[in-house]
Amino acid sequence: SQTRARRQCQTAPPPTRKLELATALESFNLFEPRRFGRGLMMKTAFALAFVLLAWPAAAAEAQPGPSIYEAPPPPAPDNPIDQQVRERLSTLGIPPTLCSDAVFIRRVSLDLLGKLPTAAEARAFITDPDTANKRRRLIDRWLQREEFADYWAMKWGDLLRIKAEFPVNLWPNAAQAYHRWVRAALARNQPYDQFARELLTASGSNFRVGPVNFYRALPNRTPEGIAAGAVLIFMGTRTDAWPESQLAGLAACFSQVGYKPTREWKEEIVFWDPLKDIPEATNGLAVLPPPPRSNAPPRTAVFPDGTRAPLSAERDPREVFADWLTAPGNPWFARNIANRVWAWLLGRGLIHEPDDLRPDNPPSNPALLAYLEKELVASHYDLKHLFRIILNSQTYQSSSLPRGDVALAEANQGCYVLRRLEAEVLIDAINQITGTSDLYTSAIPEPFTYIPSDQPAVALADGSITSPFLALFGRSARATGMENERINKMLPPQWLHLLNSSHIQRKLEQGPGLRALGAPPRQPRVIATNLYLAILSRFPSPDELKVLENYIRSARLKSEPRREHLVDIAWALINSPEFIYRH
Repeated sequence: SQTRARRQCQTAPPPTRKLELATALESFNLFEPRRFGRGLMMKTAFALAFVLLAWPAAAAEAQPGPSIYEAPPPPAPDNPIDQQVRERLSTLGIPPTLCSDAVFIRRVSLDLLGKLPTAAEARAFITDPDTANKRRRLIDRWLQREEFADYWAMKWGDLLRIKAEFPVNLWPNAAQAYHRWVRAALARNQPYDQFARELLTASGSNFRVGPVNFYRALPNRTPEGIAAGAVLIFMGTRTDAWPESQLAGLAACFSQVGYKPTREWKEEIVFWDPLKDIPEATNGLAVLPPPPRSNAPPRTAVFPDGTRAPLSAERDPREVFADWLTAPGNPWFARNIANRVWAWLLGRGLIHEPDDLRPDNPPSNPALLAYLEKELVASHYDLKHLFRIILNSQTYQSSSLPRGDVALAEANQGCYVLRRLEAEVLIDAINQITGTSDLYTSAIPEPFTYIPSDQPAVALADGSITSPFLALFGRSARATGMENERINKMLPPQWLHLLNSSHIQRKLEQGPGLRALGAPPRQPRVIATNLYLAILSRFPSPDELKVLENYIRSARLKSEPRREHLVDIAWALINSPEFIYRH
């Protein structure tokens, strides 16, 4: 029964590096023709047999020797990142392994641009004979592409809660202005300290000055609520366990944030209101309320490191906090963003979780994190510099197939962590392959609700604009600003949607993308190679090529439509873990 099948799937062991498609197929009894019909049964049998060839990483432990997913053994480390990691791995008995060129171009394209490389890009990179420099040159090119700003604006949109409707309620015009500002800052590679300062000190209209929406997107607009939001984003710290006096000392910096409406519908001005009272930080001691005033006397804020800062009536106290936060010696600012970038690129922070920095949660490699902080400060907070040194390291270019204990390797940077593609990236990849698009709308029709058909999901500005696919595949609700709000685990309903939904079937059968890949008079070998490069960003192995050629030729011998067989192959490939996961 469906209940029994669902229970089997939910109680199955975690399939981190096992053949997840096979697990899902067995759990849901997809071979039973009475439930799904003989056509799907045959396709499923083909898919399972095919994926068994296409995903040799199915074993819980990788087999020794190079493969289509791995490169020859790496040379001795020549940069501080690899030296720090290699020293740690040697004590744990975990040998380093590098990913292949095909894995690398797919990985760096997804991690930097949020999209698959095209078949032409994958072919050119894999066949490029300049093995010594081509990865470095690819990183430099990809960092300059327009898609970089689109993808990373999506990532920052999750943290900054860029969403027009419930529960953030920015309003569509404000959400668009906020997203435009974030994207522009990323496109011009604005130094991170300036990026943070503009968000923290902005004043003006929510429709016209994008960064003021930082204050409007916070769920709690009290001084304490604003302080907690700023600490979470820019210090990577959760204030839930802070003493009340500690949060109150920092909240003094946000006690004069004012809000006022205008005559324009839903427009709001965020500004420094110097006539608001700033409570004196007292380390928890009760004090009498200050008398009414027209010109505020000096008050004091207390920062999380214990530093006391006088607040003048002549200066916005938010600027005082920004000065302390972005100072080169601040123990949280550079560490937080360095750890976040590492987690974004490698799947796990040196401090885990990335927004849970606290004294009793130390980094797995303190020396490495200190090096990244130092590099960031020395580069004047150039985030692309941090991206570049991480991406060029052998550590980032490690295989996702560790030798030995998987959990131990992941916790100590001994392998690249497998992660399911984000909802937006996954649907964009399917649309890229099939040459189709999706309709994105908001439940509340307002300006900017309907999106041009050629706009990718990663470029959606407003978290309220969505689709059934994005909702099903765990897109962030943008309600908390925490990293764990986005769900990137593969669940049974998601498997079934990819395997058996009319949504995906229409894309495969009607989209012009597959038609172009299989256009005659191409030979079976050429068609198979094109499909692999477009979907998996690599050439098929000899065994895979043999299976594919025989399957494509069978269409001719039986005088059946060749397009149906191309659809079957593409359907099998996009349902493989190799496609669905970053690896």
